Amino acid sequence: MPEGERRLAAIMFTDIVNYTALAQRDESLSLAMLDESRKMLRPTFTAHNGKEIKTIGDAFLVEFYSALDAVRCAYDIQRKSREFNLSLPREKRMVLRIGIHLGDVIEDSEGDIVGDAVNVASRIQSLAHGGGVCLTQQVFDHVRNKFELPLKSIGKQSLKNVSVPVEVYRIVMPWDSVTDNGETKMIEPDRKRIAVLPFTNISSDPNDEYFADGMTEELISTISEISDLAVISRTSVMQYKKDATKHVADIGRELNVGCLIEGSARKAGNRVRVAVQLIEVESDRHLWSHSYDASLEDIFMIQSEIAHSVAESLKVKLLARERERIEKIPTSSVEAHDLCLRGMFFRERVTKEGYELAIRCFEKAIEKDRNYALAYGEMATCYSFLGFFEMHPSIEAYYKAQAYAEKALALDPLLPEAHIVISRVLRNSWKLAEAEAELRSAVDLNPNLAIVHYALSGGLMISGKYDEAISETRKALQLDPKSPSVLAMAGTVFLYAGKYDEAVQHFQAALEINPDSAFAHGNLGLTYVQKGILEAGIAEIKKGIEQSKGIAPTKENDLAYAYVKAGRLKEARDILTELLEMREKDKEPRAATAIAGIYANLGEIDKSLEWLERAYEEHSGYLVSIFNDFTFDNLRSEPRFKALLKKIGFPDVS
Repeated sequence: MPEGERRLAAIMFTDIVNYTALAQRDESLSLAMLDESRKMLRPTFTAHNGKEIKTIGDAFLVEFYSALDAVRCAYDIQRKSREFNLSLPREKRMVLRIGIHLGDVIEDSEGDIVGDAVNVASRIQSLAHGGGVCLTQQVFDHVRNKFELPLKSIGKQSLKNVSVPVEVYRIVMPWDSVTDNGETKMIEPDRKRIAVLPFTNISSDPNDEYFADGMTEELISTISEISDLAVISRTSVMQYKKDATKHVADIGRELNVGCLIEGSARKAGNRVRVAVQLIEVESDRHLWSHSYDASLEDIFMIQSEIAHSVAESLKVKLLARERERIEKIPTSSVEAHDLCLRGMFFRERVTKEGYELAIRCFEKAIEKDRNYALAYGEMATCYSFLGFFEMHPSIEAYYKAQAYAEKALALDPLLPEAHIVISRVLRNSWKLAEAEAELRSAVDLNPNLAIVHYALSGGLMISGKYDEAISETRKALQLDPKSPSVLAMAGTVFLYAGKYDEAVQHFQAALEINPDSAFAHGNLGLTYVQKGILEAGIAEIKKGIEQSKGIAPTKENDLAYAYVKAGRLKEARDILTELLEMREKDKEPRAATAIAGIYANLGEIDKSLEWLERAYEEHSGYLVSIFNDFTFDNLRSEPRFKALLKKIGFPDVS
């Protein structure tokens, strides 16, 4: 841009609170803090497309071409500085404040910028509390409904050298606590937010790893029955299995928990040795520890005792029903329990082979104990996924899922996962209202489980209830913040809600944790396509297909959609041919919805509608997704399409 030309920009000012006083009191400490702040801030500016204009002592002046980039950068800075400070004594903490304004600037010959935008940004920065971010009405108008954290008005503010009072907002941070007078104070991690770290397998046989993993999952499930505790889900804590040396403070910071449970398990014949300890994150202090040397038959008693000890250490009073659930013995058969743990281990592979291996384990577990509710529930879960992903004929898979889920609930009516399976079966039977009711029942039974909020979020999204779906997704993320699946579901909800920038952010976060996530790659690609970034979108969808290993033909449908958007019609038709040939070869009712979607993209409306009717008759697992799937946008005005939506159970779309 030529020198002296006016341009619109988002301007950020940052500084360190009380830096001048610190410099007078301890010059060496102030210089070290300044160096740390620059090491932290400069890469963060670059990551969010910010251009550093200059430094003024401890302050930075930064320019952004996007107000949303500036706001996200500000949040990222405060998040990183908070993480940096958690392990430091108070006198060494680096506390920043940030102001952002959107307005016109003019660049001079030396690359500096001047203008009202610079003046206003520097003034509102002083209004931000330590660790806070303030922004003007102009910024608020650009990021409203695009930025995921709340923005709270602090009213009109009179600023020096600004003639008219300016409406100012602040970002309400996830770790903020708002008092009655509207002020914000920092809160320490909640001791009642707990993470159970992966138990270490100390058996001589490395094949006993499944037992340590199962112990982790079962203990999470047991402690989650205590309503006054928030327990991080399995998928988030299992990330730390790869890095067992990470410090307690780092894990606590990343999961936003106040306490950690660490343990080890050793299985030898019919004996088990379990060592466990409860650690307070902030002080790195052991609140409780114990070792158990017992028979495998006592494993549930050990889990119950651990849950009781955790509650006692944290001064949590157990309700009668919670005590009953914690002390419940799921099975008296050691063999059945062991087989169930093996099945859960295979289930986590999320492949057709993994589900089939898991089912065989659960079948054997049921042979050992015909009243083992969890084994029936796990069988139901596996068949429901086989049906949805069309790895198995959907009608048969859902029939089996329903039978096993109903058996599980007959044995244990308080099993949330079985209600989730029943909801999938009802949805595939075109009973959407009843399916949603089952999901809400699962949430009511144990709102401390991320999976119940995850499942409800997906159900609400399918029906187009995006605001509530986003709310449920956020609840799932609070309980499972490092789960690639939950992050990808959050991205998917934002995608179909039309909030594409938020979607990209969540998909990228999922891929940072699991670069092989087919779910995240595929839907990130679909988001890029919606944003008009077609070639990048096609590349991501292809990665999703490669990673899915043929699990879901709907991904091929997404690729065909992207090809049509890019004008690459031949490649879209090639995918259609492959799906038709696959269906003919397998002699199984698969991919009908995907085939209908490609015909819709190609403008062959009658053929698309014919295949949708076939999908309806075959109870295609993916058919319930057509209400908001972009693939079917060409059919929205078609009477036959509207009639089909009504038959499936969607609200009136006339």
